[in-house]
Amino acid sequence: MALISNPARTRLTSGQLAIGIGLRQARTVDIAPAMKQAGYDWLFLDLEHGALGLDTTMQISSAALGAGITSLVRVPRGQYDMATRVLDGGAWGLVMPHVDTPEEAREIVDRVKYPPLGHRSVVGALPQIGFAAMPMADASAAINANMLVVVMLESPLAIANADKIAAVPGIDALLIGASDLSMEMGIPGQYYHADMVKAFETMIAACKTHGKWPGIGGIYTEEGLRKYVPMGIKLVIAGSDLSFLMASAGGAAKMLRGLA
Repeated sequence: MALISNPARTRLTSGQLAIGIGLRQARTVDIAPAMKQAGYDWLFLDLEHGALGLDTTMQISSAALGAGITSLVRVPRGQYDMATRVLDGGAWGLVMPHVDTPEEAREIVDRVKYPPLGHRSVVGALPQIGFAAMPMADASAAINANMLVVVMLESPLAIANADKIAAVPGIDALLIGASDLSMEMGIPGQYYHADMVKAFETMIAACKTHGKWPGIGGIYTEEGLRKYVPMGIKLVIAGSDLSFLMASAGGAAKMLRGLA
């Protein structure tokens, strides 16, 4: 079988941390090997926010397969036509935002997994199998088994339903979107508030109970990551291309101004 591996899933399965970087500004395929060289395991391509389009997303996703780094794509809530297109285009997984109930989680699996797990439409010559011709049953089973389906918990209702969401077959990871969750909880940006800590504890416990991987996004400071990752987080968004660019460029400018 010509299946190309899913590096992020491989790391998660072996109990290791899978580190991702958010992409909103990058527009060329060389971002995939560059971020692989920088030490990242997956790219978080964001179609919910920003101007990134389907064509560029698919090109980066295809390049990621060859570079040995996973492409996970966040689509707008409920945009299943977009979700299946990016999966057909080479993405190794999907991130669905604003998932509040187990019913919503079940619908995601139904839409993005091939039968018998779901009802995703079949297309031939997939990038994830190297465009090889293989029996439909083998190809669909391999894709189902190796992709990552990640749901984002971003409301108090989602946290309250974390155990039921984690119990849904076909969901691989639960990821707290800390920015939106803090807003919905009435504590915007208070990432160390007791209610936020409790939310992470609830989500992580649900993942442990049901054999899913807990994730974090929206908290990018060293202090925050040192607080939450040791609690059991396995799927991490470490920051974004823009935030890293601004931090590095700003630091260099400040240093040079100091020389004058």
